[in-house]
Amino acid sequence: MPRFVSALALVVTTASFAAAQRASVPGAMSRIRTEDLRRDLHYLAGDDFRGREGGTLDEMRASMWIADQLKAIGVEPMGDNGTYFQWFGLRRTRIGASSVVTVGLRTFTMWSDIAATSNGPAEVSAPTIWVSDVTDTTLDIRGKVVIAQLRPPPQRGRQTSVNSPEYRYANSAIQNTGVALTRRGAAAVILVADETAEIGFQGVANIRSRGSYALDGAPAGLGGGGRGNAQSPAPVLLVRRAMLDELRQEGKLATIRLFRESFIYPSVNIVGRIRGTDARLRDEYVLFSSHQDHDGVRYDVAGDSIWNGADDNGTTSVALLAIARAFKAQPGRRSALFVYHGAEERGLLGSRYHSATPVVPLSNIVAVLNGDMLGRNHPDSASIMGVQPPHLNSSELVSMALAANTATGKFALDSIWDRPTHPENWYFRSDHLPYARLNVPALFFSSNLHPDYHTPRDEPETIDYAKLTRITQWMYLTGWLVATTEKRPALVPGFRLER
Repeated sequence: MPRFVSALALVVTTASFAAAQRASVPGAMSRIRTEDLRRDLHYLAGDDFRGREGGTLDEMRASMWIADQLKAIGVEPMGDNGTYFQWFGLRRTRIGASSVVTVGLRTFTMWSDIAATSNGPAEVSAPTIWVSDVTDTTLDIRGKVVIAQLRPPPQRGRQTSVNSPEYRYANSAIQNTGVALTRRGAAAVILVADETAEIGFQGVANIRSRGSYALDGAPAGLGGGGRGNAQSPAPVLLVRRAMLDELRQEGKLATIRLFRESFIYPSVNIVGRIRGTDARLRDEYVLFSSHQDHDGVRYDVAGDSIWNGADDNGTTSVALLAIARAFKAQPGRRSALFVYHGAEERGLLGSRYHSATPVVPLSNIVAVLNGDMLGRNHPDSASIMGVQPPHLNSSELVSMALAANTATGKFALDSIWDRPTHPENWYFRSDHLPYARLNVPALFFSSNLHPDYHTPRDEPETIDYAKLTRITQWMYLTGWLVATTEKRPALVPGFRLER
């Protein structure tokens, strides 16, 4: 049973916590309205934006809508050339549909009949061997193309991550069976789907055909990736169940040519600010962080193929609009910087780019308050990540967040998700991370994962809007304390974030 922490102040200084508690709640918090959050989320996470997939026109369209909302609020643009947009290149590398797989006289169509399960190029020509028992290590499979039926994966304790259960089953089974065979020297492995993996085949093909994504022309230290054509380890492929009887006939010549292709797409961060009122402090910033992208149009699950991403991360995206309305009505002493990071689902690419090439000096960003998935699960529980070692990088920032929670949402804080031993590694999976690695005080607000995460069921109708309002108020008041307190939150001495 999760342990809820009511005494997280143990990790903060008593003096800073007391100072934060004395801060008054500004009247502008009334600008955070449930009806605005509901209206904005139904629009942003509606089917018209087709899931806002990073690097697509749908992400661009959603980003333009967010920029229009910021303009209407009166947020100053801080992107390229006087716009709200900070552009960056997104390099996509994938196995092309022109790849060739033949066994005997049969030719398989990539992503329809058969699916490559890794993103590396391959050139294999070898006879096939049928392996009825993959646990039989006496059979010599070296240099051959192994044909085997997929084995059920071992039972796993957690299933909170992405997609359908059939996809998760197929993915785990491919890893389990494929690795065992390639380690024994197989030149390639073709796994025949069982009944469950056949249901998940569309998901495997849809997701693996997307390939991998990286920043193109990335600043030093961020890595570009996706360019090479070096020979990869032995390829593992999943073929449809109907091919079982035909592929059992071993000794046929198999030819596998997997071609890799690469493209560059634009993605974008949306950046705006509300200037602070204190001439001495206004060039320092509290950064409110979200990501506007999600998973786009993928495979069909129960009649729906649009992965809307209402909670992930439409909730924080509309929360930032509400927070901007409050800061516009009553600015803080420090400035508020609003950053919507593009292509987060592609590997935190937008936040990696902005943290390396920020629109204001990185040293002037005094705190990053990032949110991801704010509107589900128990109405009175939530989490902040970055409150316990080794993730804790500012005790003073944590004290402000705890005081803000006391004054607003009064959530019972679940500490388990912030632990370095948590199996989901949740702290490392959102846009605060690149800033924390650069020693910027940072917190991650969330209501945590749920069964609809990364599925088409993550719809606006599933959101607890009363809870979303309270978490938005919590983030806002934390930022208000940062923006109005004389002393900027200090970094924990000697902090160094390592996974």
